Amino acid sequence: MTAPIVVTCGDPSGIGLEIAIKAYRSKSLDDPFFLIYDLGHARALAEEMGVELVPITDAKDAIAAFAKGLPVLHIAFDQNPKLGVAQPANAPATITAIDMAVSMCVSGSASAMCTLPITKKVLTDAGDFPYPGHTEYLAHLGGVDQSFMMLLAPELRVVPVTIHIALDQVKTRLTRDLLTDTIMATHSALKRDFGISAPRLAIAGLNPHAGEGGSMGQEELDMIIPCLENLRTQGFDINGPLPADTMFHPKARESYDVAICMYHDQALIPLKTLNFSEGVNTTLGLPFIRTSPDHGTAYDIAGKGIADPTSLIEALKCAQTMARNRAAYDAI
Repeated sequence: MTAPIVVTCGDPSGIGLEIAIKAYRSKSLDDPFFLIYDLGHARALAEEMGVELVPITDAKDAIAAFAKGLPVLHIAFDQNPKLGVAQPANAPATITAIDMAVSMCVSGSASAMCTLPITKKVLTDAGDFPYPGHTEYLAHLGGVDQSFMMLLAPELRVVPVTIHIALDQVKTRLTRDLLTDTIMATHSALKRDFGISAPRLAIAGLNPHAGEGGSMGQEELDMIIPCLENLRTQGFDINGPLPADTMFHPKARESYDVAICMYHDQALIPLKTLNFSEGVNTTLGLPFIRTSPDHGTAYDIAGKGIADPTSLIEALKCAQTMARNRAAYDAI
């Protein structure tokens, strides 16, 4: 690892700082990371938790600093954060931290970025943030038309084709082009970032029983099956469309490397049921690596000292693995 991982501040009113300090304190990470945060706000909690903060002014300083304490690159918050309380005044700092992290990844001064949770409503209430969430904003910053969300845990990887939209919009947004692009981006990421030379993809149907020959919906016959057949002719190892209610039991999961699902909950419910605490969110299709813990800001427990850092630790480990695999793949 030649560059550290950069961790954004997320929503300062949530549990982000607590889990970042706990992740450092766990000593379970091989590679260094540093946090973009307001040093003045972070110091009190760090002292309470017995972790030294090491101020840095450049990403390259994080590697040496990591041996002494948690490296922090200072960014000023407009308001002193009140834990558990939405504060739109701090939204600009949250967005700026994301912008800074992307710039560092693009320049190579950071190997990957890991984003602490945001509150989308806080950003939109602050104004001038027309994006549904991190995934879409990062696509904008990365200069790509599309990005794709993968959720993963030791037991399962899932990719939803449609993401942050209402259920009644799924049939309109779900197109052959979008399904094709999602499959191709997932296949590429499994090879480049996860070291899987011959990815096996399982594709869920949209309707119950994958449409059951058209008796429960036409989307499989009209769009999904022709799409998958075309990709098979190009050499993709694809199984589907499969009934979503039978593709997540242990034996079924042994047959594929990723499950591509048609909408948000179809993908996230099985993953979070199998392993809620170790879930990781990563964005595919970007010119840089981004991971995140698979949970929100948890206002309800912010400041109580009980936040679980496991998902962040796994997100940092995932970022490390992806960075190494991508570097090795690109060197070939």
